[in-house]
Amino acid sequence: MTVALFTLGGTIAMAGAGAGGVVARLTGADLTTAVPGLAGVPLDVRDVEAVPSAALAYRQILDLVDAAAGAVAGGATGAVVTQGTDTLEETAWLADLVWPHAAPLVFTGAMRNPTLAGPDGPANLLAAVRVAAAPAARDLGVLVAFADEVHAARFVRKTHSTSTGTFVSPNAGPLGHVVEGRVRVLTRPPRHAPLPAVDRERLAATRVALHTVTLDDDVALLDAVAAGRDGLVVAGFGVGHVPPVFAPALGALAGRMPVVLTSRTGAGSVLRDTYGAVGSERDLRRRGLVDGGLLDPYKAKVLLRLLLAAGADRAAVAEAFARHG
Repeated sequence: MTVALFTLGGTIAMAGAGAGGVVARLTGADLTTAVPGLAGVPLDVRDVEAVPSAALAYRQILDLVDAAAGAVAGGATGAVVTQGTDTLEETAWLADLVWPHAAPLVFTGAMRNPTLAGPDGPANLLAAVRVAAAPAARDLGVLVAFADEVHAARFVRKTHSTSTGTFVSPNAGPLGHVVEGRVRVLTRPPRHAPLPAVDRERLAATRVALHTVTLDDDVALLDAVAAGRDGLVVAGFGVGHVPPVFAPALGALAGRMPVVLTSRTGAGSVLRDTYGAVGSERDLRRRGLVDGGLLDPYKAKVLLRLLLAAGADRAAVAEAFARHG
């Protein structure tokens, strides 16, 4: 029952508080030593790269997924990734889109570094390892274990800048909990087949922009943000609305590249056929925008970039968002 542990730095691995601030210094061995409950669990610890999660790139996460898949193919029950929480909702989703195994791949981290009173990293790591080893967690794709809750990468969001309860799934709630060391899975959402492998060089060259619409926004920003890009995600108001002046500009962009409509609210779906005014979701779909469904703007951007890097046309993009969104 070996669990492969991959460490990527972040708050969970930080130490050295002082005038220069905390920095990532703890190794995987340091992390596991600080968790007494891990003493009886066989771990294959692999230190990958101790960097803040803001410094991570798609290539690093896809390489890590390959390494985790290799560990599972070699007999590991599951795999755990520790990293910074700033981009964890995006990296876990990226991994989920390509993870091919029934075995769990579990992401976790910490909000309080080890120099503070009550650091949450050890408890989160213990929970993540227990989830990775649990038969109940199989066939759920990539998961996030945090604060003794188990979340699907598909739904989880970071919702607070400092709270240890920052990770929640607004549209679905947690899939389960870790209670007295036991992993209890309460619901099992359907799992989609992984996306095909993407050429890393083509992925690096694929550029997707994200624009969040704001009150009295400047429509000229659209051309600037979309220039030289292969696709665009728009985070609209509410159920998927934009200022009327934005509608023809977005329609013109949709004629040149896939443009995905999402909501900036943080929860809920964009609508399809309720409102009919210029700039409404119905008007924007008529102009060629792709319905992002329940995907938030950040997850929509990850999915769109992977699809475009694989050569998907607008029809294939729309079909993928209908499935995943």
